[in-house]
Amino acid sequence: MKQRNTAAPPGSPSAARSAPEDCQGGGPPSQEATDLEQLLAMLDRTADGQQQKVCIGEIIAAVGSRSFAPLLMLIGVLIASPLSGVPGFPTLGAIIVALVSGQMLVGRKHFWLPHWLLARSVPRQRMSEVIRWLRPSARFVDKLLKPRLAVMVNGPGRYMIALTCLLIAGAMPFLELIPFSSSAAGATLSAFGLALVSHDGALAALAYLVTGLTAWLLIAGLF
Repeated sequence: MKQRNTAAPPGSPSAARSAPEDCQGGGPPSQEATDLEQLLAMLDRTADGQQQKVCIGEIIAAVGSRSFAPLLMLIGVLIASPLSGVPGFPTLGAIIVALVSGQMLVGRKHFWLPHWLLARSVPRQRMSEVIRWLRPSARFVDKLLKPRLAVMVNGPGRYMIALTCLLIAGAMPFLELIPFSSSAAGATLSAFGLALVSHDGALAALAYLVTGLTAWLLIAGLF
């Protein structure tokens, strides 16, 4: 009798755990992050290990495969952080954002990422340093957020954010050529993700403003 195939679908937390032995992920999160401090706490548990590198699969397992908004916030925060100095990391983050945003637009309940992407890694020590660097500002930012202007983050507003993030992700490989522009794009992505997580439409409006201003400055500088 044939044995039934019980392999988990790619991109799920289980798939992340089935990555190479030096890329073991944890179990699915007990709850979805509702602010920046909670997200950093989840990430801190992921970075607390003996291996020299932390894999994308471990990070995905930390936030869960249903957590579109927290993942957008997380990748944006990491791109805006000193991790953006790791060669190729902004482009890697852009690929993740593009895949997640695209799946948000088509209404998927769980996002999917290819195995080769889940197996990519960043230095664990650098990740821990970034978390420590972000904690003070996370507490300050969380105090400013509250549910408001729901139209900006619910229904069509959510899809508009996903489309904007997709466009930003498409531009990011080119932004690596311009100093600090990747960090600005990461900050904008994290703001959109945080706006969705906290249901703060005012933050989404601010992120749109920064996106438009940054695009205008880049276009003016090129021409």
